[in-house]
Order: sequence, then structure tokens, then C-alpha cells
Amino acid sequence: MKRITFVFCFLPLVALSAEDVNHILREIDSRMSQVSDFSAKVALTQQKVGQGVKNFETLFFRRDADDEFLMVTTKPQSEKGNGYLRTGSNFWMYRQNTRTFQHINRDESINGTDTKAGDFERKKLTTLYKPFTDAHGKEDITETTLGNKKVWKFTVVAKVRDVTYPKQIYWVEKDTFLQLKVESYSLSGTLMQTAYFIKYTQIQGKYILLKGIFVDEFEKGNKTILDISGVSLKKLDRKIFTKAYLENLSK
Repeated sequence: MKRITFVFCFLPLVALSAEDVNHILREIDSRMSQVSDFSAKVALTQQKVGQGVKNFETLFFRRDADDEFLMVTTKPQSEKGNGYLRTGSNFWMYRQNTRTFQHINRDESINGTDTKAGDFERKKLTTLYKPFTDAHGKEDITETTLGNKKVWKFTVVAKVRDVTYPKQIYWVEKDTFLQLKVESYSLSGTLMQTAYFIKYTQIQGKYILLKGIFVDEFEKGNKTILDISGVSLKKLDRKIFTKAYLENLSK
């Protein structure tokens, strides 16, 4: 999950047509902004060459109104109590064994997996990215298929520095604007990761991602599988998004 701006993607069941990349990005942003509070159990299965398979489970809480999230690891025992907190513009990593918080960047790896701290925050794509255009000002967007689904395939480039990947290629389902596949590239143009968004569910008329696969294209053979369960959209207490609450959960 390295650049997964939609790890938790909330989209109402509305079919629209898109004319250009900015239109698609705005439609995705408008749907994501309609959910305020979110909690769930997140399971990460990491497969690394030479290291076998590692399984992690976490509790995840997010409050979009203030762009905050908190997550704490519950399994395995060796990682239990470790957590991450986003408040305002600050990212914190908490280590239970030393009871210390460390300020981190959004590209910090979560529990050593292919997921990043920034993957769990809500981002407005229109703020971070713009359409890639050729020398003639033409956008790189086509109508194609992915499996049996009709999709828009398009390329975006970063318009701010604070992103993990400066270039991405999206495959977005035409009827729902669900993001189905994303390729993420480094500044040099190297393909670093391919993300597949496999399964969504609907809660209160919105789509929510339940399963994703994130393939490390730089270190071949490595990948992380994301599974989300126990989803709730109930309002969360603001005290959850504090260092004190994370420390208390970690005991």
C-alpha cells in the first residue's frame, strides 16, 4: 500500500461520465469527502523474498473532518502496542517497548510492509496531482478495459513535493469511479509499485475498499495484501486521536 490514496475509498453509487482527468479527480475527491468518521480492523499479509510470510493485525480509526488517524498493532505479539498517529500536519510513530513517539514522514513503512503511513490519510487528489500532458498539451487518457470492466486509464504527475510518487497511472471504472489499479513511478520513471483494488462493499450507500494487493515492482517477489473488516462509520470521540489514547491502547 505505498501510494494508496484510496485505501479507504468511499464512493456513492452514482454513474457519471468523465471528459478529462481533472473531472475524474474531482469526482473521486467529492465522493471521498462525504465520509467523516471511520473505524475498522486492518490485516496486512507481507510476503518478502527470503523472509517468508508475516501477518499483522491493527485497529484503525480515522476522522476526516480534522484529517486525523490512529492505528495500533494487535498482532503479532512482537509488534503489539506499536502504533501511528496523524494529527494536523504531524505524523507520529509510537514504540511500546520504549514508550516513545518519533516524528516520521508520510512515506514511513508500516510495520516494515509495503504500506506507508501516508496511505492511511485522506488526500484530495486534485491537491496533490495534475494531468500529465505531452508537448502539445494533450492529456494521456484513454478509454479501455481492465478485465471485463470499462475504465478510464490516465496519467497524473505531482504538483506538490510532499508525495511518495511523482507519477502515477490510474485505471478507474467508468460507471462508479472506483479505482481498480494504480501504477506508481519514481522521479526517474522507474515503476516502483502496482496496486490492485480487488474487493469493495457498500455501507450506507457508499463503496468501501475491503481487499487490495500491493506489488513491489522494485524488489521483485515482494508484496503486501490488505484485508479490511469490522467497518463502522459511527462518530468517533476526538480524544481517540491523541498520544495519550494511543499510549493507553498500547498497554
